[in-house]
Amino acid sequence: METLKDRVAIVTGASRGIGLGIAAELVRRGAKVCVTARKPEPLAAAVAELGGPDVAIAVAGKADDADHQAEAIARTIEAFGRLDMLVNNAGINPVFGPVSDIDQGAAAKILAVNVLAPLDWTRRARDAWMGAHGGAVVNIASVAGLHAAPGLGMYGVSKAALLRLTKELAVELGPKIRVNAVAPAVVKTKFATALYEGREEQVSAAYPLGRLGVPEDVAGAVAFLLSDDASWITGQNLVLDGGVTLASAL
Repeated sequence: METLKDRVAIVTGASRGIGLGIAAELVRRGAKVCVTARKPEPLAAAVAELGGPDVAIAVAGKADDADHQAEAIARTIEAFGRLDMLVNNAGINPVFGPVSDIDQGAAAKILAVNVLAPLDWTRRARDAWMGAHGGAVVNIASVAGLHAAPGLGMYGVSKAALLRLTKELAVELGPKIRVNAVAPAVVKTKFATALYEGREEQVSAAYPLGRLGVPEDVAGAVAFLLSDDASWITGQNLVLDGGVTLASAL
């Protein structure tokens, strides 16, 4: 299973949940990783869980902070000698309610973290390593970006923009760099707790596969898109939804 042996990745927003699950799968397949998130303590725990400094390092900071981005990329290359893969997983959804009523500052922050930060991370990865040596990027979007998502509207807008950004970057950065996305439905993480807590059976009943997602469901798909098995795939979005978007909206 060492399909990513000797390759190096940065996974943003990876102290827990989907991001940590992705990082763990990449390590399992032979890669080394840099994980990022805002708080140092959970990141330290994540590094220990991943196997320690021989296979993982952590850099704390805000995903949309330029200095943090530059530091994470520089430290990754310093520690492991290269940067082959980037997973733009960090995302926020600090508000719930109609798009028409959202505070402008909150809307701007959502777009900054969920759309502009992935663009910046990708640009920096290109300039630091991938532009000369090649690489692969996977953006973590959401099924909320595929259709109306009442209450999560601005989050959905940001994820729709991320999906479009994926296509634009795939065209611009090929053939050296492949850029793809995945769009999960509800995955059982702390981030998504409000969407299913106390009513998981009811929510999962809408899924043809009969259950909500878990981080491992996303991690395997991301690892595939980063691997040579996906070497002729770019600009695509893989929907990971247990079938829920086939017959109904979330």
